[in-house]
Amino acid sequence: MSVEETAPSGQAAGAAEHPTLRRVLSPLHIWALGVGIVLVGEFMGWNFAVEKGGMYGALVAGWVVGLLYTCIVMINSEITSAIPAAGGQYAQAKHTVGPLMAFNVGLYLTLAYTMLEAANANVLSYLLSTLSGLMGSSVTLSPYPFAVLAILALAFLNYRGVFATLTLNFVITGFAFITLLLLFIGLRGWNPTAQLDLAGLAGSPSNGLPYGWIGVIAAFQFGMWFYLGIEGTAQAAEECRSAPRSVPLGSMAGIMTLIIAASLTWFICAGLLPWHYLGSAITPLFDAARLSGSDTLVVLLLLGTLCATLASANGCINDASRAWFSMGRDRYLPEWFGAVHPRYHTPFRAIVFLVPVAISFAILPVLLDQPTLLSTVITFSILSGLLMYSFMGPNFFRFRKLWPIGSIKRAYTLPLHPAPAIALLILAALVFFATFLGYGAALLSMLLFYLLASIWFVVRRYKFVRRGAQFTADLPRPRGY
Repeated sequence: MSVEETAPSGQAAGAAEHPTLRRVLSPLHIWALGVGIVLVGEFMGWNFAVEKGGMYGALVAGWVVGLLYTCIVMINSEITSAIPAAGGQYAQAKHTVGPLMAFNVGLYLTLAYTMLEAANANVLSYLLSTLSGLMGSSVTLSPYPFAVLAILALAFLNYRGVFATLTLNFVITGFAFITLLLLFIGLRGWNPTAQLDLAGLAGSPSNGLPYGWIGVIAAFQFGMWFYLGIEGTAQAAEECRSAPRSVPLGSMAGIMTLIIAASLTWFICAGLLPWHYLGSAITPLFDAARLSGSDTLVVLLLLGTLCATLASANGCINDASRAWFSMGRDRYLPEWFGAVHPRYHTPFRAIVFLVPVAISFAILPVLLDQPTLLSTVITFSILSGLLMYSFMGPNFFRFRKLWPIGSIKRAYTLPLHPAPAIALLILAALVFFATFLGYGAALLSMLLFYLLASIWFVVRRYKFVRRGAQFTADLPRPRGY
C-alpha cells in the first residue's frame, strides 16, 4: 500500500486513484456504534447470570463487570485517540507489540463480532417468527430466511456507507433505550409497591444468592452481556472527523448509558419475574412488559427488542469488516481484502467476504436442529472478546512505556494509572475462571484454534508483512523501531 492509501480522504494527491476511508463520524456515531452493539444484551442474555448466581448474584456480576468495561473504555480512549486507525486494538498491537500479537488480536476481533452478528441474526429470526404467530398467522414460518435476509440487508447498508449505517444505528439504538425507560415509567419503578414486588428478594436469601459467592463468580460470564462490544468504538477511529474528540466522548457516554440500562433492567425484571423463570427466559424485558398488563408497553418492548437486535448486528458488521480490512491492508491477510470502494469509501470486500461466514453460523443451529450450537457460537464470541481484553491490560503498560506522559500530546489521559490496567487484568482472570466453570471444553478448543492460526501465520503469512510499513501512527518512533 502506498502512503496515499493510508492518508486521510482528500489530503493525498492520489486520493482519486487510491480511495481511503472517509472521515465523517461524530461522537454521536461513536455512541451509536458502542451502545448499539451492546444494548441487545439488556433485552436478552444477561439473565442467564440469574440462573448461575441468583438475583443478587446477577446484580453483583453486572456491576463488577461494569467496572471491568469502564477500565476497558478508559484504556481504549487514551490509546485510540493517539493511534486512530481502523482495526482498533489490532492497530494498537501492531504498533506496541508486533505482527504475531497483532494478527491474533485482529482475529479475536473479527470472530468475536462475526459470531455475535450470527447470534443476533438467529435471535432476530426467532423474534420475527414468534411475531408472525402472535399476529394470528396460520402458516408456520421458517426462521432462517429471516436471519439470511437480515444479514444481507445490513451488509448492503454497510457496503453503501458508514455515515448512513451509524446514523441508522443512532436512531434505532436510541429508540430501544427509550422503550426501556418507558417500561420503568409505566411500571412506576420509583414506587416498587405499585407493581414491582421486591419483597421476595428482601426476605429470601435463596432467591438472592442461592449458590453463594461461587455462584456470583459463575455469573460474571453472563454479566458481560450488559457491556460486551463497547470496545468496538475503536474500530471507527479512522473514520471520525476528530478521533481524539469523538472516541473518548462517545465511548464514555456509551459506558454510562449501559450502566444505567443494566441497573434498570435488573430492577424491573427482579421485581416482576420469579428468579427460576428469569434465569432461563429468552426475552426477559418483553416478558416483563407482558406482565405489566399494558398493551402499549408490550408493543413498545417488542419493537425495542427488535431494534436492539438489529442495531447490534449492524454494528458487528461494521466492526468485523474494519478489523479484517485492516489486516488485508497490512498484508497479514491477502492484500485483496484491503481495498476501499472508490465511490462509497467502505471496505467493501471485507464486508462481502464475511457475509457468508455470518450466515453459516446463524442458520446452522436451525438447519441441523441443534439449538445448543447457538450457545456455542455465543460462547466463542465471548471467549474471543476475553482474550482481547487480556491483551489490553499489558498493552497499556507497553504503550505508556513507549510513549511516557509528556512525550506526546494526549487528547485523553487515563487517571489513576496503573490501577485501571491492574483491575482489568484481575477482573478478566475472574471472568475466564467463571467461563471455565461452565464451558471448559469450549475454552480449551478455542485456545487450540488460535494456536493453530498463529502457526499458520508464522509459516505462511509472516513473509508477506512489510515490517517497515507497520508504523503508521502520527507519533515519534520509540527506540527500537
